[in-house]
Amino acid sequence: MADCTHDCSSCGEKCEKRDFHVALNPASKVKKVIGIVSGKGGVGKSLVTSLLASKVNKDGFKTAILDADITGPSIPESFGVGSERATTIEGQDLLNPVVTDSGIQLMSMNFLLQNETDPVIWRGPVIAGAVKQFWTDVVWKDVDFMFVDMPPGTGDVPLTVFQSLPIDGIIIVSSPQQLVRVIVEKAVNMANMMNIPILGLVENMSYVKCPDCGKEITVFGKSNIDKIAADFNIPVLARLPMEEKTSRLVDEGDVESVEMPEIDQAAKKVESLLEK
Repeated sequence: MADCTHDCSSCGEKCEKRDFHVALNPASKVKKVIGIVSGKGGVGKSLVTSLLASKVNKDGFKTAILDADITGPSIPESFGVGSERATTIEGQDLLNPVVTDSGIQLMSMNFLLQNETDPVIWRGPVIAGAVKQFWTDVVWKDVDFMFVDMPPGTGDVPLTVFQSLPIDGIIIVSSPQQLVRVIVEKAVNMANMMNIPILGLVENMSYVKCPDCGKEITVFGKSNIDKIAADFNIPVLARLPMEEKTSRLVDEGDVESVEMPEIDQAAKKVESLLEK
């Protein structure tokens, strides 16, 4: 139906419940899929995705990142592989992911462009189709945790990911400003409508630590994350500081070298899904 909310539990229609998930190719194996989402851009989804994949990888799990931000990919640069190109498997219509120094498997639109600065000027359905193909046409090798770096908002791509991939949970990324409450609420409501589990919230750019006295300076004002979390009954998994060293390492393509203990709790939450 045109006005379907995809929430079958509250629907009075007599239609059959449909499974829109698309299958991996037989050569791939992915155990758990985690979406990193936000209702707006610029809050640091790609950073959180990169930090989580790196930390979980360091903890001994095999990780991968599916960069679903087709028109604005930043994952390749963060890992220093922006000049790499995906290779095809001989005799098959399948692609190998690009692999980082520590073994994290990546697939991003930039790996398919002749020049990494070429714009992707596509309409929504075509972009959504590309994301689906990143799931079906890439050979993901024995992945324990795949992190999906979503574009902002609640449009075609998030809907495609939620419907087509077997999402085991999402992490919502926010920043301290008051206006973010509305943005978080949009992401929460979409996840609930799609019956997607919410693992928790990560607040990025939460504070700056003074290098002299260690005092935490709230550049964007007092955080509202605890109130938001309580209202929606969602745990706060991390408050990430703004750090010059982190920014520099990411800009240098060395995000895997970032040491940020604040992300550890979020990583443990993700890892617990496989332990169960």
